[in-house]
Amino acid sequence: MSSIGIIGFGRFGRLAARYLAKDFSVVVHTRSDKAAAITACGARPASFEAACGQKIVILCMPISAMRETLRQVAPLLREDALVVDVCSVKVYPVQWMRELLPEGVSILPTHPMFGPDSAADSLKGRKIVLCRERLDGRRYEKIKQWLQNQGLVVIEATAREHDEKIAVSLSLTHFIGRSLSAFGAQALDIDTEGYQRLMHILGVVGHDTWQLFEDMHTYNPFAKQKRQAFIDAMTDIHERLG
Repeated sequence: MSSIGIIGFGRFGRLAARYLAKDFSVVVHTRSDKAAAITACGARPASFEAACGQKIVILCMPISAMRETLRQVAPLLREDALVVDVCSVKVYPVQWMRELLPEGVSILPTHPMFGPDSAADSLKGRKIVLCRERLDGRRYEKIKQWLQNQGLVVIEATAREHDEKIAVSLSLTHFIGRSLSAFGAQALDIDTEGYQRLMHILGVVGHDTWQLFEDMHTYNPFAKQKRQAFIDAMTDIHERLG
């Protein structure tokens, strides 16, 4: 059985531990005392060194903390280790992992397109993006097959392809949701189906932290461009209405 070390136990780290512990030996390191919650997921709490010493190391922390974490992780890794990240952007994490991790260490950047709310009961039909980097074909296919066996839809893309598309499908969606929140949008008794869908967007982004929202815009090289294009289109429509 492969051993997995998870660094970070936020909302997604907890979800990952729960699903992975069904098939693997999982240890989790987190800075706060969450031993009971980790054990409840079927994993074991561990020191930073122990988590970094597993065959597979999964990084589950804010994008803004990843570069410094990689510096700390690098000297503690096994020679044959595989490092996986789950960031919602990919271009910068790929650059950082190439730069900071030993050349012999394998790298698999991923973006699980689901979270604790959407995958609370099942992974079936949920999407995950894989950006194959330093990883031999046999090991990559084995991981891909396991993910598909969980019911996940695997999408393969380069880091650039991922970030360009996610700048619209995620970053822009969260921008709209946050804007609705700042506007003060709320459920109304006199509404339409379209408005109810807007409320759904607001509800989805409301569960995520400001840190995640800020990071997905700051560290995606395409996010500002897409956001500005949307604002320009909205401004043009507003002016056409007089």
